[in-house]
Amino acid sequence: MGIGGSIFLIALGAIFAFAVEFDLGWLDINVVGWVLMLAGIFGLILTLWFWQNRRRAVVTPPATVVQDRVVEDRQVVPPADATRIEERRVVRRPTGRLYE
Repeated sequence: MGIGGSIFLIALGAIFAFAVEFDLGWLDINVVGWVLMLAGIFGLILTLWFWQNRRRAVVTPPATVVQDRVVEDRQVVPPADATRIEERRVVRRPTGRLYE
């Protein structure tokens, strides 16, 4: 049960306990309201306790940035009649494989 469910039970229990005048004979609505309020309070306390423990236990290490090592940086010379210039960079990753 989350915080929303707990607050809903508390509100519904308060309505049954304080605002409703209804008698079934075998069921007392006021007692049902108090039971719902107690269940909502218990659920709210339990939810907050679990959230507090979860927040305290989470520790994230700082992110490490791995930079690629440039092995070869060269400019491709185009043929005399071409107008397109292309530049390539060959990068060697730590695994030893080549990527272009």
